[in-house]
Amino acid sequence: MYEKFDLSESARLTRHYITNMVDKEYDNLPYWLLLPNKKPAEAAHCRVDDAELVGSWYEGLCCCMDILGDGEGEDVKQSLRRHLMKSWGEHGLRFCEKYPWTHTVHSSFHEMGYILPAMNLITEEYPDDELAEKRTSELVRGMRELVIERKVRTFWSGDSEEPEPVYEFPNDVYLKYGGFDLTRHTGRGEQAIRNAVMLLALVRRYELKNDKVALDLARGLANYVLGVSRYFNYKMEFFGHVHSAVWFAAGIVKLGRLTDDERYVEKGKGIFDYALSLSSSFGWLPEYAQWHPISEEHCETCCIKDMIVCADELIKCGYDEYWDVMNSFARNQLMENQVKYTGYVQCDNSLPDKDGITYRDIDKRMLGGFTGGSEPNSISLTRFRSIAGCCVGTAPVALKTVWDNAVTLLNGVLTVNIPCDKKTEDYELVSDIPNEGRVSLTVKNGGNAGFRLYDWIASSELYLNGEKTAYETQNGVVFTEAGAGDTLELRFNISTKTHKENVRGVDFTVSTRGCDVIGLDPKGGHVRLYQRDLSVPKFYPAPDDVEYLGAANYGPTQMKK
Repeated sequence: MYEKFDLSESARLTRHYITNMVDKEYDNLPYWLLLPNKKPAEAAHCRVDDAELVGSWYEGLCCCMDILGDGEGEDVKQSLRRHLMKSWGEHGLRFCEKYPWTHTVHSSFHEMGYILPAMNLITEEYPDDELAEKRTSELVRGMRELVIERKVRTFWSGDSEEPEPVYEFPNDVYLKYGGFDLTRHTGRGEQAIRNAVMLLALVRRYELKNDKVALDLARGLANYVLGVSRYFNYKMEFFGHVHSAVWFAAGIVKLGRLTDDERYVEKGKGIFDYALSLSSSFGWLPEYAQWHPISEEHCETCCIKDMIVCADELIKCGYDEYWDVMNSFARNQLMENQVKYTGYVQCDNSLPDKDGITYRDIDKRMLGGFTGGSEPNSISLTRFRSIAGCCVGTAPVALKTVWDNAVTLLNGVLTVNIPCDKKTEDYELVSDIPNEGRVSLTVKNGGNAGFRLYDWIASSELYLNGEKTAYETQNGVVFTEAGAGDTLELRFNISTKTHKENVRGVDFTVSTRGCDVIGLDPKGGHVRLYQRDLSVPKFYPAPDDVEYLGAANYGPTQMKK
């Protein structure tokens, strides 16, 4: 028996992390920095907790709560909302509170890429919250005021007007007391793309509120990055931060879709396809492109989220081939990048929380977190950001994207796109993959219903209430008419197959059943991934080269079953 793809369980674990890895003394302020490698383990506050994280964790928690639908986590959600509504300053920017661990109080435009989506959610869920609407509107307009608008090209051959808006920010940092100080910068580099990750949220703001300023700012930033910045080459390849580039790509695809401007869609698809060329078939992709040797790269969960969200936007534009990316990336590397076993973590609950550091029950509280850097077959806890606060906020966005797309109404057909377990008022979906080649859909109301076919589905047949039935095929979907309460089943052959694949410079033998990876060889060390055979206990000797591991075994006490 093999572990099944379980979106609800992943959302439950993520909610557990978000609602427990917070500081009650500071109204549930998140802890970004988690150090499971220390002896004892600890979590510590840093400036980003009240900058990026109050936005991304609000969005992430909302996604988890939407999937689970039981209301648990509302207290932390409202704490994050209160944090979000504080610390606004000139030009509508959100800064941060001055905590003991905070140094220079500033606003980063990259961080507004996390704040604006959260504010969009608040204005959507709480339409009577006039202050939230005011803050969101002022943020968009304030950023528009701060950009440099490039209007004329002055060259040796003469002057020419820019035919479209071209906007760039003068810097990536704006000081609360001092504004743009060009002697300061974040040091991240790549300002053009890092400052443009807010694009998707700007387009969403336009979609929600018909905010023409948000649309104008989105177009101007997109034109600058795609043109004058020279960040992408003619094939849409790039050098640098994959998370920012693919997040931007999702934004320009959405921009093109909502404005019927195909060039934006094509450019976004080019960026996505380049990132896909760097990825494994099961969703491992490097944090940076062409920066380090590939053997030194790690997979940031934020990047997997971006690929899934961008695939969703491209699918909405008619690129059905990316259903396989969404499905495979979600059920494989995204799931493996989540922490499910923590028996290897050494805790000392006798130490009091102080100076922005907590030691209490770190092993229990870190369950459900996501890594900021995995190898294909392992997570190394000795690496900085082995568990990353940023990824905990973004991964649920991917979970929610897949959850929302699991079953959709396409051309009048209730269609199963992602094989998983999901129950709503309209249907119940049950997947037996990877143990058996069977996916069933029980419909509460009558109508056409069916299943999306993938290349890994072999010799499929459709059954209606246990009897083989005739079906139609349309755009890769097999379907038939079902009555109220009927159950459709897609049955197909499934067996263990292997293929060779070079990932991160290593030749792996990848074992799959259907669309699920059930093993990688060579196997990893530290926290070993793709151990999906439920008949094999999750007992691994502690690595000899990691002195802080006091436990003799990896996580057997916290297996859910």
